[in-house]
This record gives sequence, structure tokens and C-alpha cells, in this order.
Amino acid sequence: MNEQTDAPVVHGEPLEGLDRYDSVMDVFHASVERFGDKPAFSCMGQTITYTELDRLSADFAAWLQHETNLQPGDRLAIQLPNVLQFPVAVFGALRAGLVVVNTNPLFTEREMVHQFKDAGVRGVLILANMAHKLEAILDQTEIQHVLVTELGDLHGFPRRVLINAVVKHLKKLAPGFSLPGATPFRRALKMGAGQDHLACIGKPDDLAVLQYTGGTTGKPRGAMLSHRNLVANMLQARQAIGPGLREGDETVIAPLPVYHIYTFTVNCLFMMETGNHSVLITNPRDLDAFVKTLGKGSFTAFIGLNTLFNALCHREDFRRLDFSRLHLTISGGMALTRVAAERWEAVTGCPIAEGYGLTETSPIVSFNPVDAIQLGTIGPPVAGTSVKVVDAEGNDLPLGEAGELCVRGPQVMKGYWKRDDETAVAIDGDGWLHTGDIAVLQEDGYIRIVDRKKDMILVSGFNVYPNEIEDVVAAHPGVLECAAVGMPDETSGEAIRLFVVVREGKLEAEELRLWCRKELAGYKVPKHIEFRGTLPKTNVGKVLRRQLRDEPSGDP
Repeated sequence: MNEQTDAPVVHGEPLEGLDRYDSVMDVFHASVERFGDKPAFSCMGQTITYTELDRLSADFAAWLQHETNLQPGDRLAIQLPNVLQFPVAVFGALRAGLVVVNTNPLFTEREMVHQFKDAGVRGVLILANMAHKLEAILDQTEIQHVLVTELGDLHGFPRRVLINAVVKHLKKLAPGFSLPGATPFRRALKMGAGQDHLACIGKPDDLAVLQYTGGTTGKPRGAMLSHRNLVANMLQARQAIGPGLREGDETVIAPLPVYHIYTFTVNCLFMMETGNHSVLITNPRDLDAFVKTLGKGSFTAFIGLNTLFNALCHREDFRRLDFSRLHLTISGGMALTRVAAERWEAVTGCPIAEGYGLTETSPIVSFNPVDAIQLGTIGPPVAGTSVKVVDAEGNDLPLGEAGELCVRGPQVMKGYWKRDDETAVAIDGDGWLHTGDIAVLQEDGYIRIVDRKKDMILVSGFNVYPNEIEDVVAAHPGVLECAAVGMPDETSGEAIRLFVVVREGKLEAEELRLWCRKELAGYKVPKHIEFRGTLPKTNVGKVLRRQLRDEPSGDP
């Protein structure tokens, strides 16, 4: 930390060990060698060890190299929920030199088309439950290779057959589809098992992951995360969180989606680097099943976010669980409220350590030390990271004054995929990433977020961008104009509040919600809809979202 309390820049401690690894796969191979027979990932009662993960990912890499024309640097989209196939596919793709494009399985066809086309995706691995969506849009993309997997594919017989039959026939969660030429994931692994793969020697600056995020434009952009970015963030997490972890001895609950950068780095990468065991929760919205899973075995760490902590602590069955081994709870993805943190500690006996990050920073920027948590802050910067705050003109501000938070460190992305102009706006000539968040740097080096500069809405940890919603709503023939803002919500942190001016006649709120559900993922559908005669605007005609945001709600 800075010794001079009036200095405008706060530095994390020196980062250790970055020069030991050239790529994510270097870290992976070191972990396999050290922790081979220890459990790596579990899901729905099935566990794979580090040795098994090594074998399966090698099989997948071999299939990619021998059975496709995909070349190092090509993009492979992985569109899966939390299942064992996810880490197998990630490490297999990286072994083959491919770039992973994490894709939300909740996406609508329109959202899939945008991301696949923008990233130039040439291969995709998708869950059978969503394959009908891919069928509808495949001809609009550059995708040449399709792999389809079913939920229970990495479970043993006969449980695998039972899980897949229940999903398809009893719960009817897998609509029929026709994708001629698609390869079942299990078949690809079997074909790859009989062949050797050629290890691709990754370089630190090689692109590893395209992680999509957005801006106030609402158009998702691919943050280019290099091997060095991700390795740095693993090691930064080790120095920040590591003192609270025992290598190779933790059972970590992972309910948040692994395709999200938060869980991707913390569970898929950092917990792998430390040899620990991540329990993947496929559907955390099914709280009944989730709590039953928690009750089947003891766990030592929990990775979550504010809304989940609240939801669980209100359940009697959760409060009856054995928390005697739980010693680490991490919060990220959205602001942690004091009420949620205090309630969680009262129920579990374990305090919550809150961190902060961005997709553009791989994501971890700061973290509350487990032995020195300050509620209401996001902790000091992690190792190798510098932070400062600037005013609207970009001038550095002294400690204690609120300004835009800027970050510099080895975890900061290479830039936005094919968007040099937007990269230049986000990262200045001195390498400082401008986050768009308004923060105060305390004299003790801790950071406190006080507001967001962007119009982005955070719903249960997911970024929602007003322009995207407005573009969809404005396409409704009965809508003249509209504006979307966020409003506080006890359940999801923020909820989407939509203001609509009707073109003529009458329009019902539910009709608009149905319209949105056809084009937007569920968490982007407005919860509150209000009809107005006009919308407040600037003298050049721009809608004043902030004025709308500050108005009391007329839709309880």
C-alpha cells in the first residue's frame, strides 16, 4: 500500500510467480502433476479427478485436431450451463490452441447470432436442450463444426442414460432438433481417445478467451483475455484469497454460471491452480434441489453473490445445514449489502469477503482480505495492480475524493475484439483502464464504490444494457418511444424499469413482456413497465435516463 496517504495512486503488493508460466495450460499441467487423484469437479453426484480431467481434455483436443479443420487461434463457442463437460471442453480447446468463447445458454437466437458472427466462431459445443435454437440460426453464422452434449454425458452407466431420459422425456426440457453433421460430445471423446494430440505451445500474449461484455451502447463486445491476463489473475487470486485456502483440501460450492467471467476465473481456473474441488450447481434457481445438494456433503468454501445469499438465508432447510467446515465465502458480481452479509454470517458463522472486478480485468481487481474484511468496501487492489480515481477531465484526484476508478495491471485485457476505437476510449495511452465506476480510495488502501457512471443495470449479477432493451421494445408496432433504467430490487439487486410512450390506442404491459421474451434472455425482460405521454429529454432530444431513474415507481 502507499505510504504517502495523499498520493493519488494505490498499489497492490508485488505479484509473485508470473514468469513461471507462459500459458493457462502450463498451470493446468502443473496442477495435474501435483493433484492427480484429487477431485477436480463434481456435478449432480458425479466427480472427475485431475487425472481424469487431463485425459478427457486431451481426448477432446485430439478430436479437434484430427477430425476438424480448426486451427490455433480459431474460436470455439462453449454454450453450456454448469456441467462437467464445461471444464473438459475449456481445457481441451486451449490444449488445441483454440480461443474459447464463453456463451450464455440462456441467449435467444438473436443474441446467439450476434455473438457467433461478431467472434467469427467456427465451432460450437452446445447442450442438447438448446440445440433447436442453433438449428434456427446456424446458416447465419460461420460455424462449420457442431458438437452436441446431453446433461448426463459424463456420468457413468446407467445413471447417464437415466439423467438424459428424464431431461428429454419426463421433464421435456430438450426439444427436438435437426443438425445434420453434428457430432455427439461423447463420440468425439471416444474418437479422440485413440489418437494423440499435438500440444500447442502457447505464448503469454496469445488470445485465450473472448469474454463478451457490453457498454452503454448495449452492443456486446468481446474482451480479449490473453493467457498472461488469466494466469496473472489466477496468481493474484492466490495471493489475495490463498491465505484462506488449503491447497488440494477445499470443497468449493460453485452455483454461479461458469460461462460468467467471475466463476470462470475463480472456479475453473483459480481453484484448479490450487488443486481444489469445485462442486458445480447446474440449476441454482431450483433452491429445493440446491439445498439438498448442499446437505449431501460438507463444504468448506462458497462462491456467491448478494441475491443468492439472501435467498438461501431465508430458507429453513438451508439454516439447518452443517456449516462447521465452512471457512471462506466470497462475494462478487454485484454489490454486497450489509444486511445480506450480516445475515449470512449469523446463519453460517462465516463472514463474506467481497471482491470487485470487470470482464475487462479477467476479472479480479480488488479483494477484502479474509482476516481484515471491511464491509462496504471492495478491499484493496490485488497484487501487481494499481488503482486511481480521476475527475471528468481525466485529472488524478487525491485519496478520499470520489472519481472514476481506473485500473492498471497484468490482468487488464488486450482490448476489445475488432473494436480499436472503443479500446482506445477504455484504455488510455498509459495503460489505465477506465472502469466507468465512481469510487473513493481510502487512506488505508481499501476501495469504496459509490456509484456507476454507466447506465448499465445489474440484475442478479448479470449486466443488462438499456439500449439493447430499448431497441427490442421500440420494434413493437405499438411503441412510439421508450427508455429503460434500473431500480433497486430486494430480490435481484436491481430490476429493469421500462418507460413507454404508446404510438396510439392501448398497449398492455404483459404484451410487451411477451414481445421481449422472444428476443431477450429472461433476466433482461422488464419487471416494471410504466406508460407515459412523453419522456423527459435534453435540448437535443436525448432521453434523460437519470431523471427517470430518480422518479418514484408507479408500478409496485
